[in-house]
Amino acid sequence: MNEIILKYKRAMKLHDYNEATITSYRQHFQQFLRYFHNTMPEEIPLDDVRQYILYLVEKKKLSATAQNQSISSIKFYFNNIIHKPIDDFYLPRPRRPKTIPKILNEDEVSKILKSIDNLRNRSMIFLLYSAGLSLSELVYLRTTDIDSDNMKIFVRSAKGDKDRYVVLSEKVLKLLRNYYKIHKPKEWLFESSPGRRYVKRNIQKALQIAVKKSGVTKPATLSILKNSFAVHLLEKGVDIRYIQQMLGHKHSKTTMKYLR
Repeated sequence: MNEIILKYKRAMKLHDYNEATITSYRQHFQQFLRYFHNTMPEEIPLDDVRQYILYLVEKKKLSATAQNQSISSIKFYFNNIIHKPIDDFYLPRPRRPKTIPKILNEDEVSKILKSIDNLRNRSMIFLLYSAGLSLSELVYLRTTDIDSDNMKIFVRSAKGDKDRYVVLSEKVLKLLRNYYKIHKPKEWLFESSPGRRYVKRNIQKALQIAVKKSGVTKPATLSILKNSFAVHLLEKGVDIRYIQQMLGHKHSKTTMKYLR
């Protein structure tokens, strides 16, 4: 099993996936292997693979997003490692329910940000909101990705074909400079210890503490902050194509969900 996983990780790196996606796919694929008691995947009948997907839905109660990630992790092995495309046999993918994004108004966001006392936490969460970043994009920022001369941030997407630049705000730059003087990160912009990326769940926890302190009663997560960023730009009359580029959306219909 270890040899298969090592081969799997190498193949994903060769296909230019970032570390966050590699970790997610690897975890889903390892779960798949354990379910079949480490049988070589190519020896597993496709009907059994379909039964495994059903197991994820009925027993594990995975969300549509997690189900799709699991299917993608399985297909990656067949398509890119043993070159036996599973597309030929078709694995059904669940449809994610269409929902209107939850958002906070600008006053609520301001109250939350002002309630964060810790400089590093405030820098991280303010940056995520002001640049429309996902949590994974935030923790994978390197110190060299901040271009203060041109007021831009280089953002790595889950796949290398959608890397992008986003605007660096003056307020965030000031925060980052103060943060840098104190914490002196070595490699990653936000580190839990020298050379180690900051832990995602700690950022989520910091936000929830700030939300409680701020008195904001509406649901508030890091994803909701990102949604709010997009809607606030729309409310200010920013062109939706620019917002699409900022968020790294490949298709405009993904961005159109913010129009209400």
